[in-house]
Amino acid sequence: MRGGMGNMNNMMKQMQKMQKKMMKAQEELHELSFEATAGGGMVKVVANGKKEITDIEINEEVVDPDDVDMLQDLILAATNDVLGQVDQTTNDKMGQFTQGMNLPGF
Repeated sequence: MRGGMGNMNNMMKQMQKMQKKMMKAQEELHELSFEATAGGGMVKVVANGKKEITDIEINEEVVDPDDVDMLQDLILAATNDVLGQVDQTTNDKMGQFTQGMNLPGF
């Protein structure tokens, strides 16, 4: 019986260590900044690792009152691109902790 308790204690320590590493990685991720452009740089969207849009820059040359649809498309394209970057970086950084595990939500 005693060997089982020792293994359980070791496993708990390993899990606590992994949890601390995961929290640190998540904090680092939240501090990152991501940037995407569309329309050859006419629209730029910046987001942080929390998937919060922190800045949008629109070149005045692309602002055409007769073609609002194009501007909307450029903003959507840049926004989707930057959020995709956040997702990819999150998966790369956090995937090391869930690799080989079948955990729902990760």
